[in-house]
Amino acid sequence: MPEIDFWYSIGSTYSFLTIMRLDDWCDEHDVAVTWRPFNVRTVMADQKNIPFAGKPVKSAYMWRDIERRAAKYHIHAKLPAPYPISDLALANQVALLGMGDGWGKNFTLALYRIWFEENIEAGSETAISEALHRCQQDPRLVLSRARSPDTVAALESETEQAAKLGVFGAPSLVVRGEVFWGDDRLDDALSWVRVGHVA
Repeated sequence: MPEIDFWYSIGSTYSFLTIMRLDDWCDEHDVAVTWRPFNVRTVMADQKNIPFAGKPVKSAYMWRDIERRAAKYHIHAKLPAPYPISDLALANQVALLGMGDGWGKNFTLALYRIWFEENIEAGSETAISEALHRCQQDPRLVLSRARSPDTVAALESETEQAAKLGVFGAPSLVVRGEVFWGDDRLDDALSWVRVGHVA
């Protein structure tokens, strides 16, 4: 069975809903998902897509929508969370390093909990360091590696790959070249894995 690539960006508010339920969803449906952090700001800037910041009506809707969906999924959140985050690139560089080292998913989960449950801005060194501590990683060493030219280039490469696949926002799921954008598209992606169309 082909895998689903889960393209997400720490800093994406709607990615919270997918990230917090994805493992249980995979277990329930017996499907494999590869977590792929990227820089959604770069992709959105390239498309002149301005997100919720500076749009009070749209932002109010976003937080209420996330609140409703979090309740539906029985996910705890203290909303609104600090937004936008300051250093989106660094947070995702750390996540990408962690994916290579085996702790990236746990780091992502920890950082989203810190952001959405404890209201500590996810791009801050405070939040990133605390998430690393919770993954038994040394923040000083990891942050140094995350800021290295190699890691910066690696995130840029992943972001370019996401864009080439047609990913324009987060969260997105890609199956056999098909892009499914949004937290509400998990089941459509699963259907495409299993039967090659949306059922």
